[in-house]
Amino acid sequence: MEEGTGGCKYLLLDLPWEDVLVTHIFCYLPIRQLISLQRVSRQFHALIQVYLANCRTFDFTQIGQSIPKEAFCSMLRDNKVLQNVALQNCSDWLTDKELLPVIGQNQHLLRINMRGCVCLSRHSLVAVSLSCSHLRHLGLAHCEWVDSLSLRSLADHCRGLQSIDLTACRQLKDEAICYLAKKCLQLRSLSVAVNANITDTSVEEVAKNCRELEQLDLTGCLRVRNESIRTVAEYCPKLQSLKVNHCHNVTESSLGILRKRNVEIDVEPPLQRALVLLQDVVGFAPFINLQI
Repeated sequence: MEEGTGGCKYLLLDLPWEDVLVTHIFCYLPIRQLISLQRVSRQFHALIQVYLANCRTFDFTQIGQSIPKEAFCSMLRDNKVLQNVALQNCSDWLTDKELLPVIGQNQHLLRINMRGCVCLSRHSLVAVSLSCSHLRHLGLAHCEWVDSLSLRSLADHCRGLQSIDLTACRQLKDEAICYLAKKCLQLRSLSVAVNANITDTSVEEVAKNCRELEQLDLTGCLRVRNESIRTVAEYCPKLQSLKVNHCHNVTESSLGILRKRNVEIDVEPPLQRALVLLQDVVGFAPFINLQI
């Protein structure tokens, strides 16, 4: 409260809500504190609803480890301008029933992270593909409900996709990944980790079509071999990071090509691994002074 000219007193809520409070003040406050402000008074509750309706980014991890279903529905009920949303903290209970209305009224979404949302179904991914044609980044790690049909729908309608995390989406096979690669030519980051269905066929199709690729995660793709890694080295000049841990058929004969280009690889060179093992087993760490 401040005293103005003529002895008049002004309250915080007397300031213009959308032009001042929402745009220039509340955007700097943690979302958890803003939610708490709703309990102060009816006016504050109405003000926070205005703020929530104008939020372009909503990261539920900032609120706490979990939020009630009713709170989720209330917070996003009036929002039609969302661009970024992270839903990991809703993963235990979020279903199509709660998510589909949010997707349907926010057609300008650019980034969605649904990591671990095990209660959703393929209908949510189809809804995303049909409503969010401008989507650039999508996280679907550990969403085992993702199938080839829903991924094909995404590829058909979201061709500007730049990154997608399909870690542990075990229903997907080569056919689906190849289709994605042929449609989404702007992909820069792709993870198909922890999927024993993925073979050289997928990796080579990604390499030949996605020339902008910068990050590729193949962790635990047991059927990937040196041949496809060489194709990646040939067709992806912008590659910065490659993960091939637990890919037992990928060896230094292919990785060495990428190391020479300073690509970050999560597997140490053979000699480096041997020295580390020697230090651990024999205890010679203080005495080894070699440069690799």
